Amino acid sequence: MAARVLQQCVRSLARPSLRLCTESRRTRWFGQSRISAGVFCRQYGDLPPLTFETIKERVMYVLKLYDKINPEKLQTSSHFMKDLGLDSLDQVEIIMAMEDEFGFEIPDAEAEKLMTPEEIVQYIADKKDVYE
Repeated sequence: MAARVLQQCVRSLARPSLRLCTESRRTRWFGQSRISAGVFCRQYGDLPPLTFETIKERVMYVLKLYDKINPEKLQTSSHFMKDLGLDSLDQVEIIMAMEDEFGFEIPDAEAEKLMTPEEIVQYIADKKDVYE
């Protein structure tokens, strides 16, 4: 019983990464026989490589979406607390948004030092080995 439940859970988790291949030799061959044409295949892909400019655009985009930041005042050199009037909790929320956007965790000791968009861009570029 437990094995069946586990198997159903695994199948439900694996399904989103699989898609039905409609145009392949197998499906055309299966279509001519009595066997079902439901053949699943995985699609692999990768995002384009990061550049310094794309990191900067993504950081600025995330910051512009943050409700406590006025997009008109936002510049790459804007200090979160001095120029934009944010507090330390807002800075933590910004760092968490950057972690979600770029897919890696920023240690607390490093996060405390990131006070401008420019510093965030440089930190992410260093972590992802992106240089101008």
